[in-house]
Amino acid sequence: MNILHPPNWPRPRGYSNGISAKGRIVVTGGIVGWDENENFVKQDIAGQAAQAFKNIVLILAEGGAKPENIVRMTWYITDKIGYINSQKLIGESYRKNFGKHFPAMAVVEVASLMEEEAKLEIEVMAIVEE
Repeated sequence: MNILHPPNWPRPRGYSNGISAKGRIVVTGGIVGWDENENFVKQDIAGQAAQAFKNIVLILAEGGAKPENIVRMTWYITDKIGYINSQKLIGESYRKNFGKHFPAMAVVEVASLMEEEAKLEIEVMAIVEE
């Protein structure tokens, strides 16, 4: 896996501009912050992010992938200000689940998500080198 960073660009904080990799692709659907029984235990974005991260790790493991294999992460959030105000807590949960691996990322604010209680939904693509 190679981090793509054009010369003279400032280093991004918490993500990569791009990544190239070869191998087997593992993709998640849109993962929300509910538990294994599809219950939202937390109603805040930081709590739901922490649960979504745990869910992503479990799904990746089913495909033989680890957090360090993630090459792309797309976040859909319903409240940009709430997300920004919760970045410290979200960052702590992120590092607890994914370490200091920062794939290419995008965060998109949307009007709503299919699950009424969801504050965020995250899609992940991982590449496992063979």
